[in-house]
Amino acid sequence: MSTNVGEAIKNNRVGPVMRASDVAQAAAEAAEMDNPDKTIEVEDKIAYLRISTENELILTRASMEECLGRPFRMQEIEINLSSFAGQIKIDSEQVRFYLEKSL
Repeated sequence: MSTNVGEAIKNNRVGPVMRASDVAQAAAEAAEMDNPDKTIEVEDKIAYLRISTENELILTRASMEECLGRPFRMQEIEINLSSFAGQIKIDSEQVRFYLEKSL
């Protein structure tokens, strides 16, 4: 199988890479809820989940609480975050993964 590395890095996918946990599973569900107009891709790598979409992905505290069935603080995203693609902005109500410029 041949892969053109130059083309592989030219994508506009953004989102978290989270260690496998209930928070990561909730983030995958919340991503679908918070980004209804987008196709969310979830790659389950057993030890971690890669959640991604094109250009911008938002996770809200309200959706995370709904998926987890308990109160949630956005700082828990940071604790479970192994890596991410794109840029990130976190406040008390949401986390936003985004690109300022598209390739």
